Amino acid sequence: MEEAFALPELQAGCPVPKTETAARWVEDWGKRLCDYTTYRLPEMDEHGIAVQVLSLTAPGIQGLADAGQAVTDARIANDRLAEVIATHPNRFLGLAALPLQDPEAAVAELHRAVGTLGLSGALVNDHTNGAYLDDPRYEPVWSALAELKVPLYLHPGAPPAEPWRVLDGRPELRGPLWSWAAETSGHALRLVFGGVFDRHPGATVILGHLGEFLPFQLARLDSRYARQEHQPLKRKPSEYFGENILVTTSGVCSPAALAGAVLAIGADAIMFAVDYPFEDTAEAVRFLEQAPISDRDRAKIGHGNAERVLRLSKENP
Repeated sequence: MEEAFALPELQAGCPVPKTETAARWVEDWGKRLCDYTTYRLPEMDEHGIAVQVLSLTAPGIQGLADAGQAVTDARIANDRLAEVIATHPNRFLGLAALPLQDPEAAVAELHRAVGTLGLSGALVNDHTNGAYLDDPRYEPVWSALAELKVPLYLHPGAPPAEPWRVLDGRPELRGPLWSWAAETSGHALRLVFGGVFDRHPGATVILGHLGEFLPFQLARLDSRYARQEHQPLKRKPSEYFGENILVTTSGVCSPAALAGAVLAIGADAIMFAVDYPFEDTAEAVRFLEQAPISDRDRAKIGHGNAERVLRLSKENP
C-alpha cells in the first residue's frame, strides 16, 4: 500500500528524498524507484507479493511552489502510473498525485485519475506549501474523495513548513527516523480536531508506519480532550481511528507494535505495506508471517482489508 516510484524528468521528481542517508542506499534506491521489471517484479515474486500499490515518491507534487507546474507534473505522473498499471494489470495499482497548490485543479485531477485512469485513490506528502488539509480551501477535495469513495494516503515528506528548534544540531532526527512521523501525525490530528470527518463522515485517510505513533496515544488524546473547555467534535478523538483513519505496517516490522495496534484500533483497520524500496521486502514479509496474531487477522492485514478499502472485492466492485 505504500510502494514508491519516481520520474526523474519531473520538476517534482527528486529520485530519493534528501535525508541523512548513506550514499550507498541512495544509489540503490534511485535505480529501484525508476524500475518496474528488472528489480521490482522479481523481488515481489520472490517474496510472494501479489500486488504493489504504487505512488509517486516524496516530496512529489508537494515539493513544488508553483501551482501551474504542480498541475502539469501531477498529470504526467498519473498518466505514467496508469500506463505502468495497464502494462501489468494484475501486479500494480496506483494512488494519484494531487496538485493541491490549486484545489480546484486537484479536484479535477482526482476525478480524472480515478474515473478515467482507473487509479485507486490519492497520496499526499503532508502539507502543501504550508497549507494543511483541514484548511477550508480543501473542502471540495474532501467532497470529491467521499463522492468517489476512495482513500487519501497521508504520507510524510514535504519540505519543512517552519523551523523546528528541537531538531537543531541533530540532523539525524530529520526525515524518516523521527520528524516525518511527528509532522504527519500532527497533520492527521488537525484533520480530526478540525472536524474534517464530522463534515465528511465517509472520508478515509490512511497513515503509514503503523499510524505515525497515534494508535498508541488514543487514551491520552481522549483523556486530555475530555478536560478541554472547547469540545467541538461529535465523537471522542479515538473513535475516528479504525473508522475514518486506517494504518499500514510500512517500515515498522515490530511484532509488539503490530499487536498493540490490533488491540488499539482493530485488525480491520490495518493493511500490509513494505515501503519499497526504502525497506527490506523479505523482512517485511517475514514479520507479517511470524507476527503473534491470528491467521484470520493475518489474512485481513495481508490482503483482505486492502481489497475492501480499494474496492477490489466482489462485495465492493
